[in-house]
Amino acid sequence: MSDRWGLVRPHRRAFLAAATAAIPALTHPAWRLWAADAAGGGALVSRQKDPNNLEAPFSAVDNFITPNERFFVRNHFAQPQLDANTWRLKVEGAVAQPLELSYGDLRKLPSRTQTATLECAGNGRAFLTPKAKGVQWELGAVSNAAWTGVPLAVLLEKAGVKSNAVDVVLVGADSGTVGEAPQWPATFPFARSLPLDKARRTEVVLAHQMNGKTLPPEHGYPLRAVVPGWYGVASVKWLTRILVTEKPFEGYFQTVDYTTVERQNGVPSLKPITEMQPKASIARPVAGDTVAANANVRVEGAAWAAGEVAKVEISTDGGKTWHPAMLTGKAEPFAWRLWEYTWRTQAHPGKTTLMARATDDQGRVQPLERDPDRRHYVISHVLPVEVTVR
Repeated sequence: MSDRWGLVRPHRRAFLAAATAAIPALTHPAWRLWAADAAGGGALVSRQKDPNNLEAPFSAVDNFITPNERFFVRNHFAQPQLDANTWRLKVEGAVAQPLELSYGDLRKLPSRTQTATLECAGNGRAFLTPKAKGVQWELGAVSNAAWTGVPLAVLLEKAGVKSNAVDVVLVGADSGTVGEAPQWPATFPFARSLPLDKARRTEVVLAHQMNGKTLPPEHGYPLRAVVPGWYGVASVKWLTRILVTEKPFEGYFQTVDYTTVERQNGVPSLKPITEMQPKASIARPVAGDTVAANANVRVEGAAWAAGEVAKVEISTDGGKTWHPAMLTGKAEPFAWRLWEYTWRTQAHPGKTTLMARATDDQGRVQPLERDPDRRHYVISHVLPVEVTVR
């Protein structure tokens, strides 16, 4: 029986029974993700405990806005328990007038709603060979939401940033240890910085609402930074402190972790991960699916970039030829675009490799091959999806 995408799939219970019996053969990571989606109806998939890290099954992506309960969860340390009645936000450092705001104070300030896609910089790490360290995300450490809050620039203006300031450090209430870095203090908070020009951009908000509802605890209640166009690590959760500095911030998650290699005149150095790279991922079919021969099969997915997605192209022959996909919905800066492509499958049976690639509004094209200087981050190269035509 074929479904609305032209996939030949058995009844869900029958599939799960067969999959359980054949687990040793289902070696491609996307198979595990599809099985989890089939069992849980799109429920989040646990990728790590202590701290909790939950992936959104990418095969279930079919809406521009990701519901709060299906938005991926990324934690570096244990989730803190915060009470909005006693919580305070401090703005200090290289400012003329330090601030301390309550939750009520913050809610009285002018706010705006910004739609933004957040992607973990390690999204897709499970597909790297050899296996890389870190949370083994597959395709679903990416989601899109509408964030409502106070522009960071409003607080910086109220505090009066000094002329020699360079960085704005966002400090969360979560803290812990990093085992592989014994030279660091036993316990320190999660913190990342933004250069002052980025921090002052109107799209950077301190969000207290997510999709029109109070920000959930797992997503940073009572307040989180949302930095559109940058990888999710910049969008610090459980925000308690904004520190304006007179020199570049050199915290652990800024200079050691969440970095890639930059080569200047042949000499490598580490630089912080910042802007998201153009990327398109295929939601359906998933790797290992069987599709009908000589039929129209809908290939669907999402694409995102630091700004806007200009186009998505699809290959149904392993990258030999490329065809334009149709972008659906309205383009919004910093938000993903859903896309679809109608594929007329071949008449003869066999395996076929599907590929998708995005181009952003700056003309940057998603690469076909992995750049090793990206270490275990920024997995934005094209990931092939092999399906069987029958």
